[in-house]
Amino acid sequence: MVETKGPTGPPHGPAPSLWPLGFAIGLTVALVGLVLGSWSTVAVGAVLLLAFGFVWARDVATGHGAPPVVDEPLAPGPESARHTVPLRSDRDADALPVMEDEEIETYPRSAFLSLSTLGLGGVITGIVAAPVTVFAVGPAFVGQGEEEVDIGPLDDYPEGNFIVATFLARPDEGEVSRRTAYVRNNGVVDGRPSLTILSNRCVHLGCPVQVNGLSLEGQKKTVEVPEGPTVELTPTEAASGFGCPCHGGQYDTEGNRTAGPPVRALDRFRYKIRDGRVILTSSYSVGEVDGQGAEAVIKAYDLAMPSVHVDGPEAILYPFEPPH
Repeated sequence: MVETKGPTGPPHGPAPSLWPLGFAIGLTVALVGLVLGSWSTVAVGAVLLLAFGFVWARDVATGHGAPPVVDEPLAPGPESARHTVPLRSDRDADALPVMEDEEIETYPRSAFLSLSTLGLGGVITGIVAAPVTVFAVGPAFVGQGEEEVDIGPLDDYPEGNFIVATFLARPDEGEVSRRTAYVRNNGVVDGRPSLTILSNRCVHLGCPVQVNGLSLEGQKKTVEVPEGPTVELTPTEAASGFGCPCHGGQYDTEGNRTAGPPVRALDRFRYKIRDGRVILTSSYSVGEVDGQGAEAVIKAYDLAMPSVHVDGPEAILYPFEPPH
């Protein structure tokens, strides 16, 4: 059999592609968005995932590499033997036969096998990855909401002074969910009770802040809560603000930072009055408070972790917050 030498050597497969890399980037972006609770990030990842996945599958289905180019016959020898392909039958009688047009496959077997392998691999990947993804990402979306907490009758919160309320945020979790709030009754405004309820979590690193004033431990009392654990209420007197014993953060009576490393005001609790009882509903972060008591104007934001700015230019550095 006569051999020939082509300019590009033997037949080769599809050229290297960047589509798998784009597909992997899209998957990563989508998973990061799920963990951070950012649906805009999830959407971007999904678009990348679908776009790169489509062009990748299309290339697999249609790309088979360039066919070899046949030159004029070369004399047999060691050099030509290294890059040889059979001649077509219309150029040499001893070469392989040429297929008729009706015999040529319209859908090559190699493309079918490639797509079948890709599809089977996708199914197997889904079966393996789905449980792992659910266990890894699921906790960020399940059971993250705050429960309503009854902290006792409104009559137990006299007007003017802060009361230290200690309670269980999630009774089913036990003592690990114990929280402390500083509650001040501001009186009645427009026929409705007004309360200032501050979290004791320092917004520097999360240490418990204390009242800058007298804590009347001898007057502490326990309040029964229907269908729930008891709540401890400790009166205070002459409170001038709050201080963190860990790193010296200081706050005024509205929770505004006055000194030290904290980056914003103390977090607060939302509340409602139901059947004469004070019910905590959810927590939120505060950038700054203008005014005092019932007249205060609160710049409220979604609950953020300690040391995270919620307003001002610095907030740009903290674009995402995981669900709380």
